[in-house]
Amino acid sequence: MKRVQLIQKILDEYFPDPAIPLHHKDPYTMLIAVLLSAQCTDARVNSVTPALFRLADTPEKMSRLSYQEIQEIIRPCGLSERKAKAIKGLSEILVKQYGGEVPQTIEELEELPGVGHKTASVVVAQCFGIDAFPVDTHIHRLAKRWGLSQAKNVAMTERDLKKAFPKKSWIKVHLQIIYYARSFCPALKHDIAQCPICSALSTIKTIKR
Repeated sequence: MKRVQLIQKILDEYFPDPAIPLHHKDPYTMLIAVLLSAQCTDARVNSVTPALFRLADTPEKMSRLSYQEIQEIIRPCGLSERKAKAIKGLSEILVKQYGGEVPQTIEELEELPGVGHKTASVVVAQCFGIDAFPVDTHIHRLAKRWGLSQAKNVAMTERDLKKAFPKKSWIKVHLQIIYYARSFCPALKHDIAQCPICSALSTIKTIKR
């Protein structure tokens, strides 16, 4: 598809080797960081996790903390009570059921407290190299704007994007679109002339504003 090839070409030009934006050292710290990123910026998460992980960077250590102790540290991330209970709860489950290891399937991860499909997809993709296409609000919005999907929810958008892009590129494209959205394609005050992909697509077909 010409549209997909054009988008991929521009993404590769601007973000050829996108780094994982959340700081982590292993699958467990990645899982916690992604959970904290819900309705919170990556920068804010990265400013909070060093203090949390100095105190507890394994499921065993985290499970020994009270959720109030966890909450006090993660408060700047928002939804702190709910996230703290989820972090403590999933840590206890990892210790009891998985020997302190993070499971490597989306299905098992989704059974953990506070872990939805997007979080599970990010963890298996970034930590275990399993082909997945996590869809956040940035990706959902741009998929529609770029004419790749007209889906009304992220689950359907994920399905459409998996069909559009080669499987081997899913993990990389997921990160590329996130970085691109932040740099060139905002939800508000979007200027097509300043957006390489949208300006290029406008020559093919009117894009969604």
